[in-house]
Amino acid sequence: MTTLETSRRDFLKTSTLATGGLIMGFALPGAKVEAQAAGTVYTPNAWVHIADNNTITLISARSEMGQGVYTSMPMLIAEELNVDIKQIKVAIAPPAAVYVNALLGAQITGGSTSVRDGWEKLRVGGAQVREMLISAAADKWKVDRSTLRAENGMVLGPKGKKASYGSLAAAAAKLPVPEKVALKDPKDFKIVGQRVKRLDTPAKVNGTAEFGIDVKLPGMVYASIEQCPVIGGKVKSFDASKAKGMPGVLDVVQVNDGVAVVASSYWQAQKARKAVSVQWDEGPGAALDHNTVLASTRAAADSGKVLPIGKPVGNVAEAMKGAAKVVKAEYISPMQAHAPLEPMNFTAHYKDGKILLVGPTQFQQGAHGAVAGVLGIKPEDVTLKTTFLGGGFGRRLELDFIVQAAQISKAVGKPVKLLWSREDDMTHDFYRPLGLNQVQAGLDAQGMPVALQFKVTSQSVTQRAFGLPKDTLDPFMAEAAVAAYEIPNTQHDLVIHDSGMRVGYWRAVSHNMNAFANESFMDELALAAGKDPYQYRLALLKNKPRFANVLKLAAEKAGWGQPLPAGRARGIALMEGYDTYMAQVAEVSVKDGQVTVHRVTVAADLGRMVNPDTVEAQIQSSIAFGMSSALMQEITLDKGRVLQTNYNNYPMVRMHEVPIIDIVLVESSEKPGGIGEPATALVVPAIANAVAAATGKRVRKLPLSPEAIRQA
Repeated sequence: MTTLETSRRDFLKTSTLATGGLIMGFALPGAKVEAQAAGTVYTPNAWVHIADNNTITLISARSEMGQGVYTSMPMLIAEELNVDIKQIKVAIAPPAAVYVNALLGAQITGGSTSVRDGWEKLRVGGAQVREMLISAAADKWKVDRSTLRAENGMVLGPKGKKASYGSLAAAAAKLPVPEKVALKDPKDFKIVGQRVKRLDTPAKVNGTAEFGIDVKLPGMVYASIEQCPVIGGKVKSFDASKAKGMPGVLDVVQVNDGVAVVASSYWQAQKARKAVSVQWDEGPGAALDHNTVLASTRAAADSGKVLPIGKPVGNVAEAMKGAAKVVKAEYISPMQAHAPLEPMNFTAHYKDGKILLVGPTQFQQGAHGAVAGVLGIKPEDVTLKTTFLGGGFGRRLELDFIVQAAQISKAVGKPVKLLWSREDDMTHDFYRPLGLNQVQAGLDAQGMPVALQFKVTSQSVTQRAFGLPKDTLDPFMAEAAVAAYEIPNTQHDLVIHDSGMRVGYWRAVSHNMNAFANESFMDELALAAGKDPYQYRLALLKNKPRFANVLKLAAEKAGWGQPLPAGRARGIALMEGYDTYMAQVAEVSVKDGQVTVHRVTVAADLGRMVNPDTVEAQIQSSIAFGMSSALMQEITLDKGRVLQTNYNNYPMVRMHEVPIIDIVLVESSEKPGGIGEPATALVVPAIANAVAAATGKRVRKLPLSPEAIRQA
């Protein structure tokens, strides 16, 4: 991956923020930073702009895709600046290396990292600006700065002196940035930790929020692209003579992986696209179906070519030999699509060797570099503006649709909006890879585990996306493989297998398959030992207080052990992901194989919370997303063609199917953990364990469909 910087001076020239006042950058702790007046720029990790009218703008380095970063990140700045959160506006950052997510090594929104990445540097940045404003006021009034304080967007001094931040901004911009600043003691927080309503809600309610699908440029035309129905297929030839004669059609052009029809409206382009006759080179992908993918994955698992996940503990082989009982199981998590509500789209305008890109992306840095490379232009000639995202879930980390839009615009010489149909989106995704987990444990005479061997076999997303060398552990495929339980002898391995599928990062990536396997297996061990699943887990967490605490809280809140209405049962699951400790209890009933989830209880310890309201919203949305994954969703193939095309055969949980969700949030002074993904993965084994308790049948291959339950 190439790290690219836009021209910082050009950024100010084109930015609405180049209006005078204080522009403040702040870097990772320890980095050297100097403040400069508007019109000159240094390299920061983010920007704060205080205009003469006292408006404060945060340049956000992260995309807003429903997770609430346009509220939580301003809260961090507002806390240290001592201003009302409503006084802060948000603008999205352009692509540049200075906006790199320190936890991911690129300008990316994903991995539940936005608050974790910004927690310290945003507060430090806010505190630095505050101290510079106080110093500017002290110089202006010629008083000791210790007699001044910042409050409600004003610097207050002796004898009633006061000045707004805006009036001091120009002077403050000329001062050196203090290397060390005192951050507030958390007990003095007035904003962080409070329930703050989302700042972007009004715009989304009144329709002024701009998503990619809303973008309109002067003279814009529309494109619809026909792509090979077989994964990895390419264009051999095409005949567009019929399409070119249809109403509104302006051009038909080939891009690398398809044929695009350009027309005056989207509907005209979509309709004419069906008239294009394309001959495809289907390639080796034509031999793929979901059964062959599973078979080749199982063969890879049996090959013995493993990559250790961490260091083995003890001696698993010897402990297994001495075990009173050995329990084995295999779990399968299917391929799944992202299926965001807003299908893939991007708008591009190529003119005179430069290009403007506008749309929804999670990966500004990658899009910027990819388009420059494909079009053969300088990076500084690519301008990228990010809109709101109508769902991301990892799909908008990919660059395929952005590059297509750029290529089409260059070919026709007009601003073009490329819009995929729902069917395009579903059948040309970068799918969550199939996961095969093989687990065995040795139990002692009391039924407690003395040895555990865990192996996950899957396809590496990071190899495809970022060129991770073969025979290298992909950490994104090993997430949640090592569970919390204290077992004296353990071994965890990863087998990477390229099945030929297009695979991508998917909400909680391998937490999904590994948590499903670990937590299902833990229930199976409890059953083999004749013990209660909750108490069995608790006995293995004697030195894991944060895990034990959330497990207890979830069980108590859910009424574990208390009677339920006839036909209902509970299942429990536990996991750490993204520095967040979480337990869930699902309450379900099963009738004719159909699972109804009545209630999900969640206990979460994610360290210090910035906005509990957003935390709860993310847990709720994650559970709905995870329920869809657990109960309904599977991508299947026939001759390399994805068979699921829309929500009718790749369903999502609907509003009336979402259960009661009870949430217990642990007050903590630890650094923040991520919350956008853990509940997605954990609800799956919680439901699976509840289904097993309700039916006496253990389903080891997802989804938990009526057919799967009947056949178990």
